Amino acid sequence: MIFIKLFLSFMKIGFTSFGGMSMIPLILEEMQTHGWMSAKDLANLVAIAEMTPGPLGINCATFTGTQTAGIGGGLIAVLGVLTPTLTLTLAVAIFFERFKESSVMRTVMRFVKPVCVAMLLSVLVKLGGETFFAEGSVLPFSILISCLMLALIMKFKWSVPKVIGLSAVLGVVFYGVLPML
Repeated sequence: MIFIKLFLSFMKIGFTSFGGMSMIPLILEEMQTHGWMSAKDLANLVAIAEMTPGPLGINCATFTGTQTAGIGGGLIAVLGVLTPTLTLTLAVAIFFERFKESSVMRTVMRFVKPVCVAMLLSVLVKLGGETFFAEGSVLPFSILISCLMLALIMKFKWSVPKVIGLSAVLGVVFYGVLPML
């Protein structure tokens, strides 16, 4: 039964998101609905998925499925998240030439970007609470690391892998390898 739930959850995520970071709110909702992960677990999942090679959705599906139901769960979750992509890609390839100059298509595309931005802002608010606050207190080093990384990306045009690597090093320096038990 868990395999069916994993497949359907990740198929839903694949069909209702646009890939990349826009998947995170949907993954968060599915993980919490089924009790598979907390928001803190998801924050760790996103960090791991961003550091590993490959698309975010596949990495999240692999990690979540494996954590939830072993290797079989990982395979089923990946199959679920890929099914919509394959289906939609085939449909688009068939009809794209016919509709590419359509005013309806241009109008639809004008709304895709703002929706994705709104979804990302929602994730920032939800995961920011886990990242910057713990048990009612502010985590100043987390805020400092985040501000520094934002400056490195925006002002100095650092690449994402460099920023992730430096964030990991600073996280280990300020917080240690494992959370305090």
